[in-house]
Amino acid sequence: EVQLAESGGGLVQAGGSLRLSCAASGFTFDDKAIGWFRQAPGKEREGVGCISSTDGSIYYIESVKGRFTITSDPARKTVYLQMNSLKPEDTAVYFCSLRNFYHGGPLCTLPRTYDYGYWGQGTQVTVSS
Repeated sequence: EVQLAESGGGLVQAGGSLRLSCAASGFTFDDKAIGWFRQAPGKEREGVGCISSTDGSIYYIESVKGRFTITSDPARKTVYLQMNSLKPEDTAVYFCSLRNFYHGGPLCTLPRTYDYGYWGQGTQVTVSS
């Protein structure tokens, strides 16, 4: 059974940092992409970025480039989202997800919810101004 569990969220001041973890089980990282998404109150869930340890592809949306870093540890079956220089607009529930629909090319591309079929329960990140 595929399971994903996020942890590491919390309350931080603007400019601060947090590292989220996504512990995976029930599958291997081979030929897979793991995505990070977030959902702010009243907004749609948006892809933040993704990573594939198989082909080395990584993707970030423009608004987090240079501030967020996604890494993967296949041996520990854990994916991390390091978030630096946090802004109040980063406040959201953050989810990790396993991609299960691929369309050729790099395994990791702009994360879209309809390509991802397995989700964690999410972890709250709140950035105060």
